[in-house]
Amino acid sequence: MKQRIIINADSYETRVAILENDELAELFVERAESRRTVGDVYKARVNAVLPGMQSAFVDMGLPKTGFLHASDLAESLSALEDLSDADEATGDHKRRRRAPVPKIEDHLKKGQEILVQITKESIGTKGPRVTQQISLPGRFCVLMPGVDHIGVSRRIEERAERQRIKAIISDLKPKNVGVIARTVGEGKGDAEYAADIKHLGRLWQRIEKKATGARAPALVHRELEMAASLIRDLFTEDVVEVFIDDADSYADIEQYLKAVSPELADRVKHYKGKDPIFDAFDIEPQIEKTFERKVGLKKGGYICIDHAEALVAVDVNTGRFTGKKNQEETIFRTNMEAAVEVPRQLRLRDIGGIIVVDFIDMESESNKRAVLDTLRGELRKDRARTKAFAVSDLGLVEMTRQRERSSLLHYYTEDCPTCGGLGKVPSNETMLVKLERALRRTAALGGIKRVTVKIAPELALYFVETEARRFAELEKRFKIQVDLKDDPQLKRGEMRIFNDKKQDLTKQVVGAVPGT
Repeated sequence: MKQRIIINADSYETRVAILENDELAELFVERAESRRTVGDVYKARVNAVLPGMQSAFVDMGLPKTGFLHASDLAESLSALEDLSDADEATGDHKRRRRAPVPKIEDHLKKGQEILVQITKESIGTKGPRVTQQISLPGRFCVLMPGVDHIGVSRRIEERAERQRIKAIISDLKPKNVGVIARTVGEGKGDAEYAADIKHLGRLWQRIEKKATGARAPALVHRELEMAASLIRDLFTEDVVEVFIDDADSYADIEQYLKAVSPELADRVKHYKGKDPIFDAFDIEPQIEKTFERKVGLKKGGYICIDHAEALVAVDVNTGRFTGKKNQEETIFRTNMEAAVEVPRQLRLRDIGGIIVVDFIDMESESNKRAVLDTLRGELRKDRARTKAFAVSDLGLVEMTRQRERSSLLHYYTEDCPTCGGLGKVPSNETMLVKLERALRRTAALGGIKRVTVKIAPELALYFVETEARRFAELEKRFKIQVDLKDDPQLKRGEMRIFNDKKQDLTKQVVGAVPGT
């Protein structure tokens, strides 16, 4: 698969697009005022230890306190049986046999100063997740201080190659330090690993020295800027070209590659075209589509992606695709297309957490297995950890995807001020019924002959032009004269009512006052 990395960098925002066969596969965005924090190392102070939750909250000097679970204590690392299934980018691992999690109150006390690293950014109301198990990624390997283990990325599958790499690392690594080979290290020799381990060792020494002299809370190590870190992590033999439109970023990345992978340096090019770089590669239109709820499939079907508080729901529909044979075949082909498109959209939109895919119901068990196998096959292309479970009795596929930061939708958008993120507003008819109930309550108060009703301009226009007769009937029924006024500051579902003495009756006769 031909890959290209396109980098658009300016003083306010940096965007990195990964193209696979000229189609946008992944998009990373970082703004100056909200830079990525995953990988940053802090000297933090323990604010609270909660034995009942097996967790602690730590102050890092950030707006929100960090969350540290007992499984992320430094002591948990020594209980691991095997690091050979390590995640190449972060050093995260799967326990072959789950060791008991240590009691957090035995290892942390309030006010204690500890070294932590951010593993998941602050999302919504939650603060960042942190770990004491520090990992420092390099070009070919990951250094993990405090654990004397050797690991190889699980993406390197050939047994002989895994043994060869382990032998190299065994001769090179310092004592009391874990080293994990990354996928890009496949086929590399002693020189490449030696240079990487030496560089990471020096980096850890600088972090320790800075942490010793710092007073918590303090930042002691900042991860590379997004563009440089992605080049480090993603620039493999599959990438044929890297285009960068910023001269300084181009110079930095070229210098970095010449030091660690000189054979790749000539693939990095400085874009000097007249058109904006994302326009030149037809990326902007593809970005706009990532915010659409509905995604079309090639044969006429489509999927709908909806974000809820606890999960993301993906619905598959045949749309205008009617097929040529029978209904089962039509449904199967639509589901197969969706099984390819859904993983692509998850990567592109950077959707994480719990995801439920509602495929169209199929009768054939072999068709169900084929769709699930296709889905899992496409998910293997994802760098983020994913897991898809079997099709449920209701025809649903439940899956999870590793989440380190908010999705692109949440990064680029905010809730609508009118509907509050609901996606719906009260209809005109609903608001007229609401006014009718408010007038009934007003009449019940007694002694009120005239009121002023303030509503949104488009609603006032509807009342006057379309429902004038019904409006007059309301006045006659409740024996109250209504002065209707449009107020541009009010939202579609809001209404305020005042008596002839300009006293606000809204709370009494309507309910909540806007803005309270």
